Amino acid sequence: MGKASKKKTFSSERIYEPEKASLPESGLLSKPIVHIILISVICLLAYANTFKGPFQFDDEDQIVENHTIKDLGALVKPSAVKNIRYIGVLTFALNYKVNGLDVTGYHIVNLLIHIINALIVYWIIVLTFRTPFLEKSELKDSSNLLALFTALLFACHPVQTQAVTYIVQRFASLATMFYLFSLVMYVKARLGQTTFSASTLTFYSLSLVSTILAMETKEIAFTIPVVIAVYEFMFFSGKTKRRLLYLIPFFLTMSIIPLRLIRIVKSTGGLTGGVSLGDLIGDVSMATRLQTELPRLDYLFTECRVIVTYIRLIFFPVNQNLDYDYPVYRSFLDPGVFLSAFLLLLILSTGVYLFYRYRNSSMPTRLISFGIFWFFITLSVESSIIPIVDVIFEHRLYLPSAGIFMAISTSVFAIVKKQSRRHVLNKALIGVFAIIIIVLLSGATYARNRVWLSKVGLWEDVVRKSPLKPRPYYNLGVVYQDMDIFDSAAECYKTVIKMSPEYAKAHNNLAIIYSSKGLHEKAIEQFKTTIRLKPDHVEAHYNLGLEYATTGQFEKAIEQYSEALRLRPDYVEAHTNLGIAYKKKGQVEKAIEQYTEALRLRPDSPEAHHNLGNAYMLKGLTNKAIEQFEAALKINPSLAETHYNLGVIYYKTGNLHRAREELLTALRIKPGYHPARELLSKIE
Repeated sequence: MGKASKKKTFSSERIYEPEKASLPESGLLSKPIVHIILISVICLLAYANTFKGPFQFDDEDQIVENHTIKDLGALVKPSAVKNIRYIGVLTFALNYKVNGLDVTGYHIVNLLIHIINALIVYWIIVLTFRTPFLEKSELKDSSNLLALFTALLFACHPVQTQAVTYIVQRFASLATMFYLFSLVMYVKARLGQTTFSASTLTFYSLSLVSTILAMETKEIAFTIPVVIAVYEFMFFSGKTKRRLLYLIPFFLTMSIIPLRLIRIVKSTGGLTGGVSLGDLIGDVSMATRLQTELPRLDYLFTECRVIVTYIRLIFFPVNQNLDYDYPVYRSFLDPGVFLSAFLLLLILSTGVYLFYRYRNSSMPTRLISFGIFWFFITLSVESSIIPIVDVIFEHRLYLPSAGIFMAISTSVFAIVKKQSRRHVLNKALIGVFAIIIIVLLSGATYARNRVWLSKVGLWEDVVRKSPLKPRPYYNLGVVYQDMDIFDSAAECYKTVIKMSPEYAKAHNNLAIIYSSKGLHEKAIEQFKTTIRLKPDHVEAHYNLGLEYATTGQFEKAIEQYSEALRLRPDYVEAHTNLGIAYKKKGQVEKAIEQYTEALRLRPDSPEAHHNLGNAYMLKGLTNKAIEQFEAALKINPSLAETHYNLGVIYYKTGNLHRAREELLTALRIKPGYHPARELLSKIE
């Protein structure tokens, strides 16, 4: 190899012909501020109907029922930085601090992140045409328009809806924001002076910090150093040793995610000495709670087909689905796998060829190659050999899509450029065509977002598209059950059980419906089936205890509540109902123990205070009973039975005035409360 200075043919006059072959930017559309406004407005229009979309699917566990995000003070302590996705969790905690569980605030933050990401994609393209190999490219004078078209594709494509509208997938969009910003800051640093000036060092530091933040947000950030290294060697020049010095700190950050995962595994006793690469891959899956029995090779074969599906969604975004019923492929010789692998190899080879063929020129094909490499590199974490329970999710395409859109936009502009050499193109027609594409994609995004506006609408859509998969029916059943449409819910659960008899949660929920209808024998049968399939199903033990208590079988109820508490010692409701069962059996001291424990775990439980007051009444401990009843009413003043019990105590102790007040209050709350009316008649 000769010296770099002898190879710099990228400034060749033969290639650079701006006077005839260009598509110059002019007028209002050439101004970057107009581009920024346009990108932002398109995003707002495409997602204008999302702000009232309810919490969906994993939002319930990760946000609504997640007590971690509800204590911001504890979460900001250094000792709290344990979650592998800490930064994402922290943003949800901040959202909760400001908005509580009002979905609008969460959607606003998600959309702001998406707009920022689109703007950074724009910024990356603009900066790339300032790098040594593209600064005199034939598309240099059209680079801002190319950047605009790329960013608009990213902003308004319907495949992005799952990462933006599905609130919990902020993990994907937020990690992407840090990922993109890290690359931008690195490019800014490298475009600076040859020596490390203050500004260069600032940009470089921001890039490194953003890399760390991305890795603390989601595991997809693991590939940032690889993408930065590829960008460095594709768009910059210089001595190899010096360039490696720029990259070494980034590659050191690649230890963050594996070390965090290993620490999690060790804390659960899942990892011992002598760790091999295969063991580490397995431990990564376990530590991220994505463990599956699917063999790694089968997952890899399946992902060959999945990646082709992702590409199809980019070009033809139809039949989008939250929960695909995707087959698992178990042989590379399967025609679908083999042909998909061939297609992917062909695309990757095209990227390699374009880069190699024009490696010493300023041809924009270099950016096409980078877009292709970006796509495969950023997909590698979730679409390679680390098995994940769900083989396909659209939000996994959010970060990789930026590379595809780079490649598509650059290809389109290069074709237009080539054609303009041969004959005059109607630029207005090209502009109209681009506008039509953006409008159609934005309309498709708006339409797709409508599906997310209701829980029942979303899961009915999934059931239509995945009619042979149990989980959509189960989730639709849960939605119907929450809406008190019990017959439809029961039909969904029965369908699940017919498809998958081992689906324990469906048996549990069907049992709850039977119980609500007074079909206690059927409910008990389904709860027993749930426990047989999943012996550690805490709620099933608790629910079975409730059924036994309802049917007067208190010994069996005590047994089930006790088992639930063995599995989950802090189960407040189980402590409370175990106390009730003991009281029914006449074991008041044991009842008091359970109520006291419930209050220790949840001091603001009015039910526990009320029940403990009842127990003290039975023991004749009047003052303690009054204390507990008053504590219950301080938390919830509308407890008619508690007011009645206080009335009884005051009546028995001769305080008729206070008794009358409490009984009247009970009757105001519950006018048909006959015991209170009868006792009041004795006083009056």
